[in-house]
Amino acid sequence: MDPSNISGYEFILSIGFLVLGFFFHAYITKTNAIAASKQAKAILDEAQKEAEVVRREAKVQAKDAILRARENSEREFARQRTDILDLEKRVVNREKNLTSKLEMLNTKELQLTGRMTEISEQKDTLRARETELNRLIREETARIEDAASLSRAEARKIIMDRMEDELKAEADSLIRRTQKEAKEEARKRAREVVVTAIQRYSAETVSDITTSQVNLESDDIKGRIIGKEGRNIKSFEAETGVNVLIDETPEVVVLSSYDPIRREVARVALGRLIEDGRIHPARIEETVAKVREEIDDTIRQAGEEALFGLGITGVAPELVHILGKLKFRTSYQQNVLDHSVEAAHLIAMMAADLGLDPKIAKRCGIFHDIGKALDHEMEGGHAEIGARILRKYGEDQVVWEAVGSQHEGMDVNSIYGVLCDAADALTAARPGARMETTDLYIERLEKIEKIANQYAGVKSSYAVQAGREIRIMVEPEKFNDHGASLLAKNIAKQIGKEVKIPGTVRVTVIRETRCVEYAK
Repeated sequence: MDPSNISGYEFILSIGFLVLGFFFHAYITKTNAIAASKQAKAILDEAQKEAEVVRREAKVQAKDAILRARENSEREFARQRTDILDLEKRVVNREKNLTSKLEMLNTKELQLTGRMTEISEQKDTLRARETELNRLIREETARIEDAASLSRAEARKIIMDRMEDELKAEADSLIRRTQKEAKEEARKRAREVVVTAIQRYSAETVSDITTSQVNLESDDIKGRIIGKEGRNIKSFEAETGVNVLIDETPEVVVLSSYDPIRREVARVALGRLIEDGRIHPARIEETVAKVREEIDDTIRQAGEEALFGLGITGVAPELVHILGKLKFRTSYQQNVLDHSVEAAHLIAMMAADLGLDPKIAKRCGIFHDIGKALDHEMEGGHAEIGARILRKYGEDQVVWEAVGSQHEGMDVNSIYGVLCDAADALTAARPGARMETTDLYIERLEKIEKIANQYAGVKSSYAVQAGREIRIMVEPEKFNDHGASLLAKNIAKQIGKEVKIPGTVRVTVIRETRCVEYAK
């Protein structure tokens, strides 16, 4: 083979391979481009799908946000509309009230104008009548002077001389009659002074809140109560915590203690020991323990009955027991438990009329004096003690605040506390609810009469009805009707400030002119 032909063949073959490599590379490139295009298309489809999902979620969220915003706006609109309607109602009601008040004022103004016109006409009529009367008096005076041939001064002198003679005779008779009446009045006043002194003296010997008496069949039992070397009486006093007073008073043993429950336990226990006849330290200890349990049951039963009668439930057992102790507590001989039940009924009625809750009011009323059951064991006033106890055993805040705020105790503005004070005063001021000593009555009467007598123009004053009324006699020439009314108001105001009174005091001012003549 010719070498030149071989080189040309190789060249052609190289060219062929080059062309073949070019087309192969182009094919590979096209294949890769197609694959990349497919991959890009898949990625684009995937992105479009994700974008569609995101768009749908965005639409859903946007719709939810729009719905929530619409609901909120509708609720706000409804609330604003309700407020506007309420405001409109209040404005309408206020406008009606103002219209009615304006009409009432116009009516009163018309009435007042008519009344003033009437008064003006009456004044003119009276002035004309007065002028006419003065004219008639002058004419009649002139006519009488002409008929009697006497001047006015001469007629006056004759009349005065006759009246002087008559008055001298009447004065002698009046002096004798006055002396007789003065003696009778002095004798009456002397009897009253003696009786009052006896009452005051007897009242000082009464001790009705710290002692109890046990009656005996005979004085022989006193020796058995004392026992050998005072063993029985010492044991009894140690077990009961009361003092046993045995003196020369026949067939009576006195038990003394400031604790009414201890005194009641001692009274019942001593009565049972005397009835049983076996009086010795062991028997005393056994009897006192048994009676103490019975009294404790009685206390709890009394508290439960009081609450059941009022329809009050949900009270802690400790409070029921403390409330029952008031059965043996008295205030001016008024039983405190009965007083509390009565106050609860009163405060419930007042609360119902005021639009308050009668159930809460009853709880405030029944518990308002519960601190008195513990005031000898704890420091503070009974209102403060009661508030602490009620708070401790789970009563509502409104209840213990009302109990604590009565009598100006705790600094709490409670309407129920005000009602407690009112109900407490009503039950205490009711006639016969409480007993007081004669000294307190006399002191109250004297103080009320002293207040009335210090006013100028008052002749005398008399406090009656245990100080619930005072009748005042005044000098009629120093007071007119308006002045008497003003005097009664001033005296009532001063009595309210200076005298501690149960209930109210009626002040009556009597202004009268008496013309008295005696036939002979």
